[in-house]
Amino acid sequence: MSNRDVEVAAACISRLMAVIGRPVRLMEVCGTHTVAIFRHGIRALLPDSLQLLSGPGCPVCVTAAADIEAAILLADSGDVTLTTFGDMMRVPGRRNSLAEVRAAGADVRIVYSPLDALALAKMDPSREIVFFATGFETTSPLIAGTLSEAERRKIPNFSIFSVHKTVPPALSALLGSGEVQVDGFILPGHVCTVTGTAPFAFLPARFAKAAVVTGFAAMDILSGIAMLLAQIAGGRPRVEIQYTSVVRPEGNPCAREILERFFESADAHWRGIGIIPGSGLELRPAFAHRDAVRRFGIRRPAVADPSACQCGAVLKGIKTPPECKLFGKACTPERPVGACMVSSEGSCAAYYKYQANS
Repeated sequence: MSNRDVEVAAACISRLMAVIGRPVRLMEVCGTHTVAIFRHGIRALLPDSLQLLSGPGCPVCVTAAADIEAAILLADSGDVTLTTFGDMMRVPGRRNSLAEVRAAGADVRIVYSPLDALALAKMDPSREIVFFATGFETTSPLIAGTLSEAERRKIPNFSIFSVHKTVPPALSALLGSGEVQVDGFILPGHVCTVTGTAPFAFLPARFAKAAVVTGFAAMDILSGIAMLLAQIAGGRPRVEIQYTSVVRPEGNPCAREILERFFESADAHWRGIGIIPGSGLELRPAFAHRDAVRRFGIRRPAVADPSACQCGAVLKGIKTPPECKLFGKACTPERPVGACMVSSEGSCAAYYKYQANS
């Protein structure tokens, strides 16, 4: 990205803001966008009247404390080997984290892919292997593919604890609540690679919000912002694709097909937000034998979020991380109180790394 490109993009954004003639608030849904915006110094290029807010697009951040606690209890029971991605290890449950119960002797293992967990099950048929399946539409097809492979290879001791989330119902719930005041959305490029744009058509149709699917390079993001502002200035909100090198309107039919084969929609609990109808994915009854919740009678205990933690308000785009009284004081990446400070894609962690210490 040349300085000239940046200057042209910034000038275009400033001209569009002048046409709009009022403050504008845009939400970047994806945690990867949040980090990219900080890393590229994009906020410094924007007019003061244009505000970027983080949304509920970090899978670690939105995993409910009750789900973390249920995973901890399952691991601590000694009946299974619990496998998970590394960024889930330090998310706080009621009193401790998966990292802490592992240190105390529970069989919790970090894997880089659910296929690694399946390989563990193949190597030791006497041991039940459970994969703690988190993430959005980006990772859920990989989980479905792993389940397909487990079925094909007839590996009976592999199951998943699904706490998958889907993005469109969350955005609908946020806008429907009336709490979130934004003019447009920087939609997640990775998610839309799978889903396409149709699931987000409600944003302009029902809520008159601009929406652009954007890539992650600096010029991708700046171009996406300019496209959003052009929609707002023209009074014609719609869903556009800036990330045309990767995203197609129809998404990835193969990924969607395998998701449909194994999963169906379910209500899901989002940290700091609550139950959002139809925003989760659970295994279809035909694959109940792969569902750890059914196999091991997993119950989600009631676990309240820390009272002073503002993760929920941050995930809704109501507050920025520095507005939380714990931010950078009682809550740091080394001593996280809330999940938004744990993940490298969490809003609080990004603000702490790029802004608070700059």
